[in-house]
Parts: sequence; C-alpha cells; structure tokens
Amino acid sequence: MGDHFDEGYPADGELPLHEVRLSPFRMDESAVTNAQFATFCKATGYVTDAEQLGVSPVFHLAVEASRSDVLHALDAAPWWLSVRGADWRHPAGPRSSITDLQNHPVVHVSWNDAVAYCDWADARLPTEAEWEYAARGGLSGARFPWGDELTPRGRWNLNVWQGRFPDHNTLDDGHLATAPVRSYRPNGYGLHEMVGNVWEWCHDVFDPAYYRSSPAKDPRGPRPTEDPSAERWRTMRGGSYLCHDSYCYRYRVAARSANTEQSATANLGFRCARDA
Repeated sequence: MGDHFDEGYPADGELPLHEVRLSPFRMDESAVTNAQFATFCKATGYVTDAEQLGVSPVFHLAVEASRSDVLHALDAAPWWLSVRGADWRHPAGPRSSITDLQNHPVVHVSWNDAVAYCDWADARLPTEAEWEYAARGGLSGARFPWGDELTPRGRWNLNVWQGRFPDHNTLDDGHLATAPVRSYRPNGYGLHEMVGNVWEWCHDVFDPAYYRSSPAKDPRGPRPTEDPSAERWRTMRGGSYLCHDSYCYRYRVAARSANTEQSATANLGFRCARDA
C-alpha cells in the first residue's frame, strides 16, 4: 500500500510503502448513482447536508443558475463557485436536474450522507485500505488500475481534465463533468471508474502520518476524536473529472485526499462495500 513511484504530494502522506492484509470483502462495481440515491431518499425522506445548508460548490464552467444564485468563489480554489440551490438533485445549480443523469454518480453528498445511504442499503463505506486494494485490480504497485501508462494506445481510461486547467478542457474523454458509471473498462476485479469521474468517500478518519504506524491487519484509520465540536476530516480516494497533473495528480490508486464530514461538492460521491 502506498506510492510506489514517490510522486505524490508529501503532505498527503502516501508513504511509507507498507504491506497490509485484509479480511474478505465485497465492493460495488460502480459509484452509487443518482437513480439509486433517489430510491433511498424516496424510501426514507432523507435530506442531505447540502440541501439543509441550501448551497454547495459547483465548478465555474458547469454552473446552471441565475447570477443571483452564484454567491461567491471559494478563496482557496476560485474555480469553485458557491451556488445557492445546488444539491444532488440539481448538480450544476437550480436550473439543472438529474432527469437525464440517472446513471451518473450522485454528487453533492457529504460523508454523513454516504453513511446514511450505506446504513439503509445494509452496506458500509470501504476502508481506505480496502479501497486501494480494490482499485489496484490485482496489479501490484501499478500507478493506475490498468497499469502505469495514463493513455495506453492513446485511449483514455478515465474521466479527468484535459487541456489547460481551469479554463480550457479539450474534452478528449468526452466529458466536462461526470460520466455515466461503467463508461470505461473495468479493472481486473470488474470495478469501474475507481479513478477519475468522482472522488469517493472512505470510512477512515484522515491523518497524513497514519501510514507510519497503521496496523498490518485490516487498518481502519485513526480513532475519531470524541469531541463533538471538533471538525473531523475523512479520507477521499480516486480523484475526479477536475483532476489534472498540473495541480491535482491524485487520480493514481495510491493518492489520498480528505474533506470534512459535512462537506459536499459537485465532484464527490461514494461506493459501497460489504463484509464477505
């Protein structure tokens, strides 16, 4: 487990390389879709964190909203715009819908939302170690789920940014935002889009130093703080349609990132795991 090429960001904590043994588990073939999440919300009446907040970030080239609903750019990443009315049903803003996106991964879901769905589906979020094992598809130490080359034979195997980020996307892979699940060939374990398309929540609390002391058997991340007022960061894996090697080379299977439990964005989803 970890970065075999020593090309990750030091602050992300992809090193040291270490061997991990996992108990048997199952992983969904794809990220949870809008159609699946809609079934959950209809059955339970669940309201997501973004819906309760009334606002969520949308990439600036994808916004579908009136000017009055675009509140401001995010300070740390000005290509993200805070849009009133953006949520999983309206992924690009209040003028958008999921009517034609039923088979796309659900987005604008927080870690809390993902856990609620998993509980309803008799599932759970994968641990970070399970996610990396599944993403590798049986390849030992490879950079991507299919090998080390990004575009073998000139073919795109994932949905990431092409061109000059953040203003010009050449759309070589055909997508500005999310692609339908199962758009690309599966890896050796039959799993689709383990990298690119949308970031995927994992179970683990994030700690960039965790690999230095993580257990060799079924690691589950650091113990969460018991302080209810403390902001907890959870691990995200896989990168998204906005990743580009000029600023976010995190669509490698070893790459790590994190966000707070209540955070939701237009490029963040999840998939389910289960004990075997």
